[in-house]
Amino acid sequence: MSEHTVKVGRVYDARARGDGVRVLVDRLWPRGLSKAAADLDEWRKEVAPSAALRTWYDHDPGKFAEFARRYRAELEDPGASAVLEHLRSLARRGNLTLLTASRKVDLSDAVVLADLLDEA
Repeated sequence: MSEHTVKVGRVYDARARGDGVRVLVDRLWPRGLSKAAADLDEWRKEVAPSAALRTWYDHDPGKFAEFARRYRAELEDPGASAVLEHLRSLARRGNLTLLTASRKVDLSDAVVLADLLDEA
């Protein structure tokens, strides 16, 4: 994309140097976390996977490839597509950190989003 980076992290982690804009990409607000403690710049739940897809996937590593394929298809929806373009714009201007509450960050929707943004 450019010299700017798109990173993925946990929303529970404190802001780090180089995070840039911090965007929560989960549909549900993280359990036990106050809005102040989250230290977010934006919450873009419109790009989160649907409840049905999230339930089907259940962070099963064996389903990740199929989850990523289905999730990318969901991101073609006009509402999600507009937010995805907004995220691309943020990434072009500086560092972007996509945040999730998932314990398995490497198997999360945020990783799929980061890959999509890196492809652009």
